[in-house]
Amino acid sequence: MEAYLLAFFASVCAGAINAVAGGGTLITFPSLLWLGLDPVVANISNTVALWVGSLTGAFGFKDRLKESMGAFLPLFFSSVLGALVGALLLIKTPSKTFKDIVPFLIFFAVLMLALSEFIKGLLARFAIEDGRLHPLIPTGLQFLTGVYGSYFGAGIGIMMLASLTLSGIYNIHMANGIKNLLGLTINLIGALIFVLSGKVSWPFALAMMPGFALGGYMGARISQRFKPKVVKAFVIGWGTLIGLYMLLIK
Repeated sequence: MEAYLLAFFASVCAGAINAVAGGGTLITFPSLLWLGLDPVVANISNTVALWVGSLTGAFGFKDRLKESMGAFLPLFFSSVLGALVGALLLIKTPSKTFKDIVPFLIFFAVLMLALSEFIKGLLARFAIEDGRLHPLIPTGLQFLTGVYGSYFGAGIGIMMLASLTLSGIYNIHMANGIKNLLGLTINLIGALIFVLSGKVSWPFALAMMPGFALGGYMGARISQRFKPKVVKAFVIGWGTLIGLYMLLIK
């Protein structure tokens, strides 16, 4: 019971962090490893539970989403295709291989979060006069985000914000609303495939679902009132420590 309570509280924190700053998987994935799950099973179980937080996070931005459905649809289809590819890749990856590359996936997620403002500024320099590039660029980037998001997931928030910036969406609250909806798409596609794989730890997944749901909605509401810099700094520090720890115990 204590293990499931820990998984629940970790998912509440992660759901809120995902809605505000991104990187919540850096909380839940290490928690599941610490509780004794196989790395691939932990990642799959986390994804199966995670989509609920994306759903409530998107609901928290429902007023913003009404204004932006035109930009959402092209990115939706590339997200679906990318998520299918990423989920199938994960299922085919041996547990030992996945454990070996996890520290580098974590460092990549941390780097994306740490450089998020620089990345957004860099993207702005390449935007043409009306704030848009050729539509294949943001949709292609969103496809890669879908692949990575379904394979591991931590740090996809900034990757999706990059896609949205290239699509000409600069309002942060509108972008966060679409980001949560695209995250829901990626996580839900991955979850459906993972359910069929037989590698889900259902007791932990079911314990985490309500936590992600609660945290996702709370984070979405809070993020529109407060700056997420403190949360992001915490996630970066935590992710760095976890990445170093997993690198040392390989």
